[in-house]
Amino acid sequence: MVAPVLFKRLFWIASLALPLCTAHPADAERISPRATGSLSSFITTESPIALQGILNNLGSSGSLAPGAAPGILVASPSTTNPNYFYTWTRDSALTFKLLVDTFIAGNFGLQEAIENYITAQAKIQTVANPSGGLATGGLAEPKFYVNETAFTGSWGRPQRDGPALRATAMMAYARWLIANGYTCTVDSILWPIISNDLTYVMENWNQTGFDLWEEQDGSSFFTIAVQHRALVEGTALATQIGTSCPGCTQVVPQILCFLQSFWNGQFIVANINVNDGRSGKDANSLLGSIHTFDPTAACDASTFQPCSDKALANHKVFTDSFRSIYTINSGIPEGTAVAIGRYPEDTYQGGNPWYINTAAAAEILYDALYQWNRIGTLSVTTTSLAFFRDFMPSVATGTYASSSSTYSTLTTAIKNYADGYMSVIEKYTPSGGALAEQYSRSNGVPLSAIDLTWSYASFLTAIARRAGTVPASWGEPNGNSLPSSCSSLVVNGPYATATNTIFPASQTSRAGATSPSCPVATSVAVTFNLIEVTVPGETVYLAGSISQLGSWSPSQAILLSAAHYGGSNTVWFATVVLPAGTAFQYKYLKTESSGSVIWEADPNRSYAVPSGPTGVANQNDSWQN
Repeated sequence: MVAPVLFKRLFWIASLALPLCTAHPADAERISPRATGSLSSFITTESPIALQGILNNLGSSGSLAPGAAPGILVASPSTTNPNYFYTWTRDSALTFKLLVDTFIAGNFGLQEAIENYITAQAKIQTVANPSGGLATGGLAEPKFYVNETAFTGSWGRPQRDGPALRATAMMAYARWLIANGYTCTVDSILWPIISNDLTYVMENWNQTGFDLWEEQDGSSFFTIAVQHRALVEGTALATQIGTSCPGCTQVVPQILCFLQSFWNGQFIVANINVNDGRSGKDANSLLGSIHTFDPTAACDASTFQPCSDKALANHKVFTDSFRSIYTINSGIPEGTAVAIGRYPEDTYQGGNPWYINTAAAAEILYDALYQWNRIGTLSVTTTSLAFFRDFMPSVATGTYASSSSTYSTLTTAIKNYADGYMSVIEKYTPSGGALAEQYSRSNGVPLSAIDLTWSYASFLTAIARRAGTVPASWGEPNGNSLPSSCSSLVVNGPYATATNTIFPASQTSRAGATSPSCPVATSVAVTFNLIEVTVPGETVYLAGSISQLGSWSPSQAILLSAAHYGGSNTVWFATVVLPAGTAFQYKYLKTESSGSVIWEADPNRSYAVPSGPTGVANQNDSWQN
């Protein structure tokens, strides 16, 4: 699945091979004179600092993460104003996706950290918390104490992007394991964790929740985009390891259909189904596009790929919204990089620019440049015309080949524009290289949480894209088809505690190796999903020819749950543990409030419990009339 150009071992990758811990820079360094010099020299200097900044915040050996369990990533060592000494599911997943990509690119010293993260997340999935338990919503709990216990204070919960992002990070490592002959490790260790997260997405994607800034309880573009990606990617991974994710394939087109709701004709409205009084212009939209960037995709507007006309139009509208509100942006014209914050109405910690979002403004353009160069053409549409005219006022709508002067003029100018955002980061980075969360809108002094893990990760992903280093495809070309109509369909699936978290020793790089046969599960948790409209007083059951399904007796049949039933989602479900390889017949029946039993129409259904290593399966049915 990895194209020949992916994961080139460039100079910056080599510079990232560092020991895990260094001394913490003195506080005085944070307000010393800004870094100076060329952008290239700044990148060369800052790259190892940024990676070490991440590792310093990683338990249990990180110098700034005292008390953190192995594999637990601390958001920031800051403990007051603000206190970020917690581990966030989202921030950790985004950062470990970077670390996995860096590992695949050749920094094999990161493998232990990656495996510790996977082990830690298997435990975190089981920690009961205010959002629920493993199978009752707890996977969307946003943050935990660094000792892997639940944070029970008031917070913006649930946050439904975390499970999707965690699955994506682990699937990147899973693909490397498969490519190097370690499929059994994926089967036995990674897939049970990933499967729980995919099930959560399938069941809850159509529910509102808090956005990535933890402020808006509604529907978030970023969340929906990364959920769509995770299920597309999960479908492909399931096939690779000999299992399936039928619910993924059912839900994917409906999530993509809903994703179109965020486009208002001019830009991406970052949060909908919420009455917040904001403009809707939010870095959420840039981050959604860069974290669903697929290097093999076309300039597809349905998935808001970076080179699509909608993503480019949105980039201009969003970034231009900061030109007049920050003192440090004063007088900087359109088409020239500026400092970028979360959203123009922001007041948190004074409402300042963020390193994360300034880097995102650059990264999405580097992504677009990569896509145009791979495709060999660049298209200007009426939607994206204003964006392109910032760099070539006379440009007209049309498609320009890479051999044309228009293509050359535009891509050169856009590359310089992207570099301008990285130069803004350079300008407002202290000489020692520490990256905080924010920098002052008035004078650029670093503010808020110190040594922010996500700031370091965002810098590293941006410079990787600048260098032409891109991640593997997540399968966007196979997941960009819109259905004829939208629905809020959800599919229920099994949850199971991931009990095997002991990684085999010496899983070294050996590309192309064949994986041995994997142990086969003796029992399988099969989730039966039935689509049926019922009326109050009706209850649905599952009966069949084997004892586990009551041997056709209505009184011994399995009761289905209506926990997610409502609106257009008319799914009843139940999970039954059955011996692997068992073949049987079954049917659904309904009981009415009067006690009468109604069986669905013939014929009997047939099912064979799959034999494989994963131990989970789904069966999706509709009532037979």
